[in-house]
Amino acid sequence: MRNELTKQGRKFAYRQIALIIAITLICSLIIYFIWGFESAKSAVLGSLIGIIPNLLFAYKAFKYAGARASKMVVESFFSGVKQKMALMALLLGLTLKFVVVSPLPFFGMFCLVMALPIITPFIIKQQR
Repeated sequence: MRNELTKQGRKFAYRQIALIIAITLICSLIIYFIWGFESAKSAVLGSLIGIIPNLLFAYKAFKYAGARASKMVVESFFSGVKQKMALMALLLGLTLKFVVVSPLPFFGMFCLVMALPIITPFIIKQQR
């Protein structure tokens, strides 16, 4: 039961993720020029661990809409949250186990990606 109502929410979520990607790329470039390649690689990995699960969640959260599909909306939203957290934990664990990262850029960008969804709606709203 896909619906026209989901298009607007999905479009906003993908615009928000695109803005987050742009901000993290700019920050990673700045980190590259200040601290070098290894720190920039760590920053990119930290941001990807936050961005990839957000893409999955955006897809799952806006899969259904409407009053008739209210039960499916709630189930899809909660399964999206669970899958997002599981994927984030898996990616974080695998990265820390198998890749040597610089802690400050890695966790700094990860925290930035986690905090940006709070700020980006105000930026996107002003662009309309």
